[in-house]
Amino acid sequence: MEMTVSDFSQLGKRVTLVGRLDISGAAKIDAPLKEIADSTTNIVVDMSGVDFIASLGMRSLVIAAKTLARNARALVLLNPTPLVADALTQAGLGHMLPMVRSDEEARAALSRYAS
Repeated sequence: MEMTVSDFSQLGKRVTLVGRLDISGAAKIDAPLKEIADSTTNIVVDMSGVDFIASLGMRSLVIAAKTLARNARALVLLNPTPLVADALTQAGLGHMLPMVRSDEEARAALSRYAS
């Protein structure tokens, strides 16, 4: 799992993930994702390069989303692959981990959290 972080306009950070979000992938992103979530900025997670997600990967995203929600911020998933989107939907996480298909949709979803 590779993870890069960049700015997402003034609304927050873009976290780009590439690889498998399995046990070892989740272990690689847990600490840096927690650090970003603790900074109380919105997060857009670009999932277009993630070809598999396991329950521990879902857990990593849920923990970050809950941390952000406590601080009136949000996490959205950008362009999850069909396999990943289906796994998240089947797990019942669509409400907690909203999925968008474009930067514009992500900006719209996060704009209500702008300070």
